[in-house]
Amino acid sequence: MLAAARPNFMVLTPICVLLGVALALLDAGKVDTADALVALLGGVLAHAAVNLLNEYDDFKSGLDAITVRTPFSGGSGALPAAPQAAPAALAAGLLSVAGTVLVGVYFAWQRGPAIVPLGLLGLAIVVAYTPWITRRPLICLLAPGIGFGPLMVMGTAFVLTGHYTATAAWASLVPLFLVSELLLVNQFPDLEADRQVGRFHLPIQIGRARSARIYAAFVLAPFAVMALGPLAGLPPWSLLGLAGLPVALALARGVVRNAEDQAALVPLLGVNVALILGTIALYAIGILIGA
Repeated sequence: MLAAARPNFMVLTPICVLLGVALALLDAGKVDTADALVALLGGVLAHAAVNLLNEYDDFKSGLDAITVRTPFSGGSGALPAAPQAAPAALAAGLLSVAGTVLVGVYFAWQRGPAIVPLGLLGLAIVVAYTPWITRRPLICLLAPGIGFGPLMVMGTAFVLTGHYTATAAWASLVPLFLVSELLLVNQFPDLEADRQVGRFHLPIQIGRARSARIYAAFVLAPFAVMALGPLAGLPPWSLLGLAGLPVALALARGVVRNAEDQAALVPLLGVNVALILGTIALYAIGILIGA
C-alpha cells in the first residue's frame, strides 16, 4: 500500500512547502510552526491522493500490464504485484482527498475565504488528473506545475501570512516550470502504452522530438525566473538556485538529442529528478538565508 503512494517521489512536496515557508519568512519575518506543519500535511495528503488514484486507475485500465516500467516512469508496479490491494489503494486515495479537504477547511477558517480558490483548483487537479487531464495535452503539461508551484508554494505562503504577494507568485514559477517538465519528459517512455488506454498528452499529440524542445524550454525557463528574482523582491541569496544551470543546459541538449532513444533517455530522467529537487531546495535555502 505504501509503495502505491510512490513515497520515493514525495520528497518534492516538503521541498515545495519549504519554499512557501521561506517566502512567508521573507514577507512576515516569522511563521507559526504548527501552521507550517499543517500546510506540509495538506501537501503530503494531496500528493499521496493523486498518486494513489493514478495507481488505481492505471491498474484497473490495464495500463500497468502494457507499460514498460523505468525507475522514473510507468508507476510503482505495486498493484500488479499485489492485485488484492487495489481496493485498499482506492480507499487510501479517497481518504487522502478527504484529509486534504479538511486541511483546506481549517485554513479557510483560520485565514478567510481567499485561500478557497487555490484549494478548489488544487482539489480539481488531484481528482481530475488521471481520468480527464491526461487526455488534454496543454492542461496535462501545465497542471502538475501549477499544483506544485502557484498552488502549493503560494498557498503555503498565504496560510502563514494571510495574504498573497507578487514576490511569492514570481518565485512559484520556478517549481511550475520544473515540475511540468518532469511530468512531460517522464511521459516519453510511456507514449505507446498511454495511447492504447486513451490518454492524449503532448508527446502523443506532437511526438517525442517536438515535445523534447518544449522540455528544453521548460527546464531552462526557471533559471531566467531566478536570475530576475531580485527585481521581484527576492534576496540576492536566492540566486543560489542558479547553481544547477549547467546541468539544465546539458539535460536540454541530451533530451533533444535522445528523445527517441529510451536507453539513452532513462539516465537523463534520473539526473532531471536530481536537478529539480536540488534547484528548488537551493532556491528555498537562499531565500531563507536572505529573509
